[in-house]
Amino acid sequence: MPNALRIELHPISQRVQAHVDGTLIADSTNTLELRERGYPPRHYFPHEDVRMELLTVSETTTYCPFKGNAVTLSLGERQDIAWSYEQPIKGMEAIAGRVAFGGEGVAVVNG
Repeated sequence: MPNALRIELHPISQRVQAHVDGTLIADSTNTLELRERGYPPRHYFPHEDVRMELLTVSETTTYCPFKGNAVTLSLGERQDIAWSYEQPIKGMEAIAGRVAFGGEGVAVVNG
């Protein structure tokens, strides 16, 4: 399986938070840390631990040959600061419906 060499998933049980411009947007003790060669590690938060009511689906979509199609999410003027693979490709089902954050104004911290 090609994903096994390129992507690793690690369950994280310590508290992880995502802030956008200082606003707490996600808080979880159940993230999956995705490590993909060539990219910084990303925490994928369960939907129930994300303040989804603050996020809107943007027009941007992305495709990763190792994960599939992603929808991107925005928070106010901060466009495309989060993404989610609703139906990831085979082998990446563990991240289905989880939300990851990144970009300007975004801080993901352990603690």
